Amino acid sequence: MGAGMSGRRRIGLMGWLWRLGVLLLLWLLGVAAWIIWVGDRDQAAPADAIIVLGAAAYDAKPSPVFEERIRHGLDLYRQGYAPKLIFTGGFGGSRARFSESQVARRYALKQKVPAADILIETRSRTTRQNLVEARQVMAENDLHRVIVVSDPLHMARALRLSKELGIDALASSTPSTRFRSFHTSWRFLLQEVYFFHRDLFVKGA
Repeated sequence: MGAGMSGRRRIGLMGWLWRLGVLLLLWLLGVAAWIIWVGDRDQAAPADAIIVLGAAAYDAKPSPVFEERIRHGLDLYRQGYAPKLIFTGGFGGSRARFSESQVARRYALKQKVPAADILIETRSRTTRQNLVEARQVMAENDLHRVIVVSDPLHMARALRLSKELGIDALASSTPSTRFRSFHTSWRFLLQEVYFFHRDLFVKGA
């Protein structure tokens, strides 16, 4: 009798653990689907400025990921969505000659964008810092509504941080991404799912 009750308890515990695992899996899939959904929406509308979030640069050359963001920001600017561009991103290392934002500025100038329409900050190293510094640039230039440009899978976090920082932000993800392989895209999505949960308990990066 005792052995039978013990066995039932074990089965009952395993049953609850199985249910909990299924619920956890469904939750994670839901978060991933939400991240993908946010990244697929394009909210581009008239604004005061376009914020291009920083990414890696190799000396004076933007990385493929960063170049996609810069190009999309320039496309929005040329379409007349906003009269100003705000490039973000600091120095990638102590030996870097240019900050990410300076690399983006050089790129835009070569594309015949007037220098007066380009604003930069050179101190940020994370997404949160990108937006904190961009908010300061906005305040200094009396800018209020912005379009945030980043990769699709990064956009949910960028918008969440913008809201947390009190930035009136619209999302416009790059129409293509350099995270093209399944392995790279899947890894980036898992990273964003992790950041979603981390940001529930600590300030996002």
